[in-house]
Amino acid sequence: MSGNKIVVDSITKGFGALAVVDGVSFDVADGEFVAIVGPSGCGKSTLLNIIAGFERADRGSVRIDGVVRTGPNKNGIMISQHGSVFPWLTVQQNLMFGLSGTSHGDQEGRTRRYLDMVGLAGFEAAYPHELSGGMLKRVEIARALVVKPEILYMDEPFSALDALMSLRMQTELRRILDEERHTVLLITHDVEEAIYLADRILVLSPRPTTIQTTFHVDMPHPRKLSDPRAQRLREDILKELGL
Repeated sequence: MSGNKIVVDSITKGFGALAVVDGVSFDVADGEFVAIVGPSGCGKSTLLNIIAGFERADRGSVRIDGVVRTGPNKNGIMISQHGSVFPWLTVQQNLMFGLSGTSHGDQEGRTRRYLDMVGLAGFEAAYPHELSGGMLKRVEIARALVVKPEILYMDEPFSALDALMSLRMQTELRRILDEERHTVLLITHDVEEAIYLADRILVLSPRPTTIQTTFHVDMPHPRKLSDPRAQRLREDILKELGL
């Protein structure tokens, strides 16, 4: 990792009389994976939407590669809990749609590579309604990665999956990130998911949210959550969250 990819500087946001984000500042290094956890309703998703350019801050700024962010940019892709796969397109067509209007060369070969990477080879012609929830999430991840975004913004991407499938998808994502370089910002309510995936974990306070504590996850991948260091970190984070 070298240099700051994202600089969040004194972001403040409210909705009417409701103060949501209160002067949040942090940096994300190029290639770093930062997870953000916090109490329900504290403003995590609002903060991520501001950083990704989908919402405007009332005060403060976000800089990507030193340039002030004024709106969404194709150098970053959002993967959310709600999903964004087009139901009327096949799996392959969903990926090809993401590449439309780009200068990528062999687009069919590129889509095949990423479908194979997420374990969906053989399902190119399937429609979303024919797939399980876990497979749909794989399509969404492949569609995000196929355009080679520099930044992945992830808002509780696996929260709709059952516990076992969520663990499988976390492992899959970590494997892909070991192959390809991306800067990642993850919003999650799952402390163990944050420990398993991230290089650094920011714990937010209740609303109006500020950064309460920062934890560096100094453990090599692949990680075992049964590791005593991971267990101690989990206890420390839960304590910060008041649990």
